[in-house]
Amino acid sequence: MRILISGFEPFGGLTTNPTMELLQRAETYNFEGIDIQTITLPVVYQKCMPPLLKQMEEFNPDVVLCLGVAVGRSSIDLERTGINIQDSAGEGDRGDNSGDKPVDRPIIPDGPDGLFATLPIRDLLSALREKGIPAKISNSAGTYICNTTLYSLMYEIDKTGSTVKGGFIHVPATPDMTASQPHLPSMDIATQEKALKIVISKLKEIN
Repeated sequence: MRILISGFEPFGGLTTNPTMELLQRAETYNFEGIDIQTITLPVVYQKCMPPLLKQMEEFNPDVVLCLGVAVGRSSIDLERTGINIQDSAGEGDRGDNSGDKPVDRPIIPDGPDGLFATLPIRDLLSALREKGIPAKISNSAGTYICNTTLYSLMYEIDKTGSTVKGGFIHVPATPDMTASQPHLPSMDIATQEKALKIVISKLKEIN
């Protein structure tokens, strides 16, 4: 079984992104029967997807698992759907890392309004909660780069008739990211890594 895991570079004034640390750790995993590759994507609307598609072509994965950080969320969030819109309003004045600030811009002109992830999110949710990891199914990946990546991924899978399973998981900020904003929830990287290992194990079990 081949699993491609993606994460993102820092964005919006942040100096770190926990998904980068998770990718580094995932590269050391030695799950029997699982080959893992990772890729860090740019936080740029027009550039986040091509590197992922290229690696998919080269690696031919069975599963593409995209990771992103959502500051303000308190749990491991299994995203249900991506929507066909780019709008950086929720990110303030910065836009993406290139300064792009779209408003109500379709990701794929004339594409479907929304596309569902094909990861077994109910099974993953149960597995995470059984191990004491705060987790939930989320019905909104936002309208920033995470949503663009999820929607674009599922559009490509659907367009090509691929059997690849794809989806997106949001992780909370880590405590160091919220030190000056203690009212914001956080989750330590060890717990996030535990969640990632549970997800990988469950995907192998179901495959």
